[in-house]
Amino acid sequence: MNSIIVYGSHYGTTKQYAEELSKRTNIKVISFKKINQQINDYDNIIYLGGLYAGGVLGMSKTLKKLNNISNKKIIIATVGLSDPTDEVNKNNIRNNIKNQITKEVFEKAKIFHLRGRIDYSELNFAHKTMMKLLYNAVKSLPEEKQSAEDRAVIETYNKKVNFIDFSSLDKIITEVQK
Repeated sequence: MNSIIVYGSHYGTTKQYAEELSKRTNIKVISFKKINQQINDYDNIIYLGGLYAGGVLGMSKTLKKLNNISNKKIIIATVGLSDPTDEVNKNNIRNNIKNQITKEVFEKAKIFHLRGRIDYSELNFAHKTMMKLLYNAVKSLPEEKQSAEDRAVIETYNKKVNFIDFSSLDKIITEVQK
């Protein structure tokens, strides 16, 4: 089966994961900005997307180009700061994904979550502003009402942190090889 890895990344973390996955699987990798209707030529589509304001960067734009998914394997992997093993966090991400793609694609897709990195000195003005607003909002919540995602925002705010773990790609590679 012919496969492709497509990624959406603002600051490079998701691109790093996509390139490492490509290296380990010998599957071609391309940015969502460069993919067009040729996505329909592939049987296996692996989409890696950074999480920004609840959405997966470039995912809906990419997957809506698919004409017929009946014979396709679709894998979606998100990359974000929050702990991907936290059930509340995973459910929030899955619900956001569900709102971005068709029901048919959502039900067919295998979904994975990877942990990323952030360096506030690299953020553009809009993202710095958004993170400051988010930080102020979650910081004011009583501790018992803070989610794992909220605590991650508080703990990492205005810092440089790196949670990249290429071994977390192993479960995706296993799914690709099925």
